Parts: sequence; structure tokens; C-alpha cells
Amino acid sequence: MSSVPHVVVLGSINMDLVIRCAILPRPGETVIASSSMQVCGGKGANQAIAAARLGGRVSMIGRVGDDSFARRLLQNLDDASIDTTSVQRTSDCSSGLAVVAVEDSAQNSILVVPGSNSHMTPDSLRQYEHLIRSADVLVCQLELPLETVQRGVAIARENNVKVILNPAPAAAVFPNELFQVNLICPNQHEASTLLQQDVSSFDDAKKAVQQFVSRGAENAIITLGSDGAVVSDGLRTEWIPPFVIQPVDTTAAGDAFAGAMAVYWLQLGDIFQAARYASAAGAVAASREGAQPSLPTRGEIELFLNT
Repeated sequence: MSSVPHVVVLGSINMDLVIRCAILPRPGETVIASSSMQVCGGKGANQAIAAARLGGRVSMIGRVGDDSFARRLLQNLDDASIDTTSVQRTSDCSSGLAVVAVEDSAQNSILVVPGSNSHMTPDSLRQYEHLIRSADVLVCQLELPLETVQRGVAIARENNVKVILNPAPAAAVFPNELFQVNLICPNQHEASTLLQQDVSSFDDAKKAVQQFVSRGAENAIITLGSDGAVVSDGLRTEWIPPFVIQPVDTTAAGDAFAGAMAVYWLQLGDIFQAARYASAAGAVAASREGAQPSLPTRGEIELFLNT
């Protein structure tokens, strides 16, 4: 295995409209927000940039529209040294858009308009099969059509390429084939949806990672926010203690975690050790504002772990 893993990300590319407010509005309620900003995002793009900042050689498979956001989104990926030759422009279509409301407690609520992401069909993957075959690891999320993710995972498995699936946003109807990956890494809310049971405590999470393994995952991690993470490799289950931070914006914490796992797991060869680094990446991201601006470099993670 190369010391610089080739990470291929099959995923969404969005423009995020981030709105900060004292408290998230309830249904029917109007809240005066304190600020707004446009930030490049999308779970796929976030995880690609997370992996690139940590030293991975990253290629992105996805779509943007033909609107004013498309050039900014592509330039942003190019600036992160990500190979964008497999990112297509979609005619007569807007790029993906996410409206992210972040309250002062750092909790968030997100609305996603898929736009061009919804045009990433299984058939459109045919021209990118060679790229997936060349990867050390394929990273997927669920902001693309589910059948496209299934096809990407199938191509990777047929070619002995590792697959990391961050099942977010969680789908209530989840194909059994998507459990059969090398690593599935939901947060506790996504795990609750996928397993259709409550995953709110440490004991719940321990049982849940074992259920993911029993359903076909080689390894499973459930992130618990400020309570750390639970990791299982099918033989043993461990708790990764949380890092104490002052949360600012948790929007990209899960994406930082998934991108970090793609790099550290391949380099270290130990999923428990990699999960500690990935937890640090998520903690650093949660302590800063914005999705991609919050994603840490390798040096920042080393500094964080040594202070």
C-alpha cells in the first residue's frame, strides 16, 4: 500500500448558505438571525477536502450545475489539489444547495436541495469505473441517489477496493448490500434510523456496532458527538473517548471524521488507532465555523493531540 493513499470520493457537491441564530426556529416560528455566509460544501466535497488536507491523493466523482455556483465549487476543489476531471457540469440544472441553520449552542439543522447531484445516475458511473478500480479506498455518503451509491460500492467490491460508507443522511429504506462494506460510520442518529431502534447511550452504541457487523459490515463506528465514538472490528469493541472542546459549528464534524478515516486507516492499518485521529479531526472541525473552512490539516491534528 502506498504511503499516500488514493482516495476516490463518490458524493455530493453543494453550496452551503450558513445562517447563524440564537436558537433554531420551531415549526411556524420566525427567528431573526445574526449572520449569513456562503460556503462551499456537500458531504462528498467536504470529505474529499478533509482527506486531501490530511495527505491523501484525492479524486472526486460528482456533478455541479451550470449556475453561478458551479465555477466556485470546482475552483474550491481544485484549490485543495483534488482531481476534478470526473466532476461533470450538468446543463440546465442548478448546483446542489444546502441551507444550514446553526444556533449558538453549535447544533444545526440542514435543508438540502440536491440539484445536479440527483443527475449522478448509476449509468453515469460507467465512464468512471477505471477510477474506482484504481483507488485504495472509495468513500461514499447518501446525498446522491441511493442506486448510484449501490453501483459505486459494487464496482469497488468487485475490484477489491476498500469501501467507507458514511450513511448520511440516513435512509429509512436501506439496501442490505450497503451494509456489506469495509467500514460503515454513521452518527448515533443515523444509526437509530438505519437499525430502527434507539441509539442514545454508550450501551446502545455497543450493541448497534455489533449489529452492523452482523449485517455484513467488516468494521463499524458510531460517532456520539461529545460522548466520543464506539468502534468494532467484528472481534472487539472499543470506546474512543471524546476530546474536550468549545463547540462552534458541528456541521462538518462527521465529514472530517470520515475523510480522516480514509487516510489514517490505510496508513496505520489499525482501525482503532485511526479512529482516534479521526475523532481529533472531528473535534477540531466542530470547534471552528463553516464546513470546509473548519476542516483541519495533518499538522493541526498533530498539534491538537499534543496539547
